[in-house]
Amino acid sequence: MIYNYNNRKVHVETSGCGEPVLLLHGWGCTHEIYTSLQQLLSKKYKVYNFDFPGFGDSEEPAEVWGTEEYTCLVESFVRDNNIVSPALVGHSFGGRISIIYASRNKVSRVVLVDAAGIKPKRSFSYYRKVYTFKVFKWLCNTFLPKKHAHTLIEKRRKGAGSSDYNNASPMMRAILSKVVNEDLTHLLPKIVAPTLLFWGNLDTATPLDDAKTMERLIPDAGLVIAHGTGHFSFLENAGLFAAVIKNFFKLG
Repeated sequence: MIYNYNNRKVHVETSGCGEPVLLLHGWGCTHEIYTSLQQLLSKKYKVYNFDFPGFGDSEEPAEVWGTEEYTCLVESFVRDNNIVSPALVGHSFGGRISIIYASRNKVSRVVLVDAAGIKPKRSFSYYRKVYTFKVFKWLCNTFLPKKHAHTLIEKRRKGAGSSDYNNASPMMRAILSKVVNEDLTHLLPKIVAPTLLFWGNLDTATPLDDAKTMERLIPDAGLVIAHGTGHFSFLENAGLFAAVIKNFFKLG
């Protein structure tokens, strides 16, 4: 289905019937990353699988959004479709949206998979790289012709930036820069619904320590560790994830 929000088309894949479940993907992904999970949950639940604006078949936002704006989109969709107390499954960036949504709306249960939301601990070398690039960018823009400056900046950016950043459009780069350092730790105690944390112990994007912090601060939370997996633990150990989901969603 296509949902119109702020004059932007948002693609939402739907299937099944029963109590509602919202699937919220991570940065750089689309609804397709949840294909197997959607098929599993659709046996008992009504599943809404989003392409967030800027990803998949959904249009980019017209302005620089933060996690708040993405959450407001989900809240608007829930209201307009008369959805009551949905369950949430959020991976990575989708975990950020799940945390905000669940902290201020009624939900039946929450699954956070290698979720973002806790501000990363940055090393001195990280900040040195960031500010060196900013100085380089300023020098290029100040002393070089615009076209030449742009070429040099993009070359330097591709060598130093993350793959998520380098692969994004200018608008999505701006959004990523805005959301990546948002700290949602203060919202975790406000999530009252039962919460499952599923994490890869080798995750370097959202380290296992983040999961342990979430488990400690969310009142009703339990952590399952998928050993030997990284940031996409639910795909790397799909069998364990399916077993845990069946139990948490009472699929029999």
